[in-house]
Amino acid sequence: MKFNIKITKAQNSQLEQVDFDNIPFGRVFSDHMFVADYKDGEWQSPRIVPFGRFEMHPAAMVLHYGQAIFEGMKASKSHDGTPFFLRPEMHAKRLNNSARRMCMPEVPEDLFLEALHTLVDLDSDWIPPQEGSALYIRPYMFAMDEFIGVKPSATYRFIIFTGPVGPYYPKPVSLIADTQFARAAVQGGTGEAKVAGNYAASLLPAKLANEKGYDQVMWLDSREFKYIQEVGTMNIFFVIDGTVVTPKLDGGILPGITRDTILKLLPEHGYKVEERPIAIDELVDAYKAGQLQEVFGSGTAAVVAHVSKVAYDGFEMELPPVEDRKVGPFIKAQIDGMRSGKIEDKHGWIVPVQGQAVNA
Repeated sequence: MKFNIKITKAQNSQLEQVDFDNIPFGRVFSDHMFVADYKDGEWQSPRIVPFGRFEMHPAAMVLHYGQAIFEGMKASKSHDGTPFFLRPEMHAKRLNNSARRMCMPEVPEDLFLEALHTLVDLDSDWIPPQEGSALYIRPYMFAMDEFIGVKPSATYRFIIFTGPVGPYYPKPVSLIADTQFARAAVQGGTGEAKVAGNYAASLLPAKLANEKGYDQVMWLDSREFKYIQEVGTMNIFFVIDGTVVTPKLDGGILPGITRDTILKLLPEHGYKVEERPIAIDELVDAYKAGQLQEVFGSGTAAVVAHVSKVAYDGFEMELPPVEDRKVGPFIKAQIDGMRSGKIEDKHGWIVPVQGQAVNA
């Protein structure tokens, strides 16, 4: 299916003002954005316009009842300069999973992908050439009804904007397991959806963790504060006595696309991988026995974020230096290598940006 995406180009590009060697994460934005509106039961007026502000009614329902979802993804350039995505269709599917959970309309996958290709093709010069950097892409949707009343909105706006970013976590991070706050309910909540409110609820625990000297929170389950779920805004992996272990999806854990990529790649290279519940006490016991070899987070922004130490109930677990680790550095090099074209993509995950060919 082809959509008639109207394109209005920016008169003056801001690209020359960008220092690609010094990019603050999430504060620099490209020249254009994609916009579409949901009205009368269908998506209308798909368009690419100059990046900029838009007006919002004070009674817009998103401001009062939180119907808002988003995705995070990247575009990179291979060593020959070809811009491409990594598994873009998975992000379209996950956005729609979130939409269903929040009683919002789904975005047709064809529209999502066509908008993505057309927008990134238009702003492909914004993709940083430096290794570890990328063009970050933020698709999101929110409720637009001008109404004070608790019900699903009838109108929505879907937007995609982009911006160049450097490495998200250039240094290993320290974690503290939280036994007071939970990221999301294990079952029946919104933990497996990429919902704006999930991140709002994480801000206070993260602030308290920072005040104690830690970078991020390691989330435990909401029922018993016993089983590990995620870390900060990422999925989490442990290497215990040579086995790579990650929490099993339980309804409260976001099904990360980088997580899924890691789980598919590691066994192909001889690593033993387990998806199962992991109790915090098991982690402490493994550390005391000298079997906890690595901890790392995974996500679109960071790809792999190495963990320097984990604290729980006053006990700190110091991890080996990154240069002494095997799994985390290996899988990051594998994913980055596929993104640069230096390592063969055997799965068909690398999708070149098609740009205007999509509209042909």
